[in-house]
Amino acid sequence: MKKLFITLMCLSIGAIGAQAQNQQAPPPGVPSQQQAQQADPNAPKFKFKDANDTYDFGTLKEGPVAEHIFEFKNVGKEPLIIQNASASCGCTTPEWPKEPILPGKTGKMTVRYTTQGHGGPFTKDVYIQSNAPQPNGDRYILHIKGTVEAQQAPPPPAPPTKQ
Repeated sequence: MKKLFITLMCLSIGAIGAQAQNQQAPPPGVPSQQQAQQADPNAPKFKFKDANDTYDFGTLKEGPVAEHIFEFKNVGKEPLIIQNASASCGCTTPEWPKEPILPGKTGKMTVRYTTQGHGGPFTKDVYIQSNAPQPNGDRYILHIKGTVEAQQAPPPPAPPTKQ
């Protein structure tokens, strides 16, 4: 009897644990967050000028900070509010407008890439969190890429000559 009781308890705990890991659907009649975002025709929306939301720096010399300004327009019908912007690495720094971008108005996001110590090809992402719904997640993603030509080390000093 004890073995049966212990076995049933273990199975019950395992079933509860497995059920807790499943994502729950919203209650009937309540749309999911993604459905609610897609259903709002007035929601703010980004429209960036750069093709594929990507800027290619081409070939850069190591040392100076590379900078690009991504220009965008709010093509939605409500103000666009950017809550945060972050980068995929510490060598990339985004700067974004803190005030709402009204419908039909434009904004600028400056992205800086530190080339010092980063020789070779690079691809970095900037993640934008805003009130604009995104079809595949909760953030909009910009991309920068290019190649940094590493600085050549200076030649070693000549040995002193004997006089």
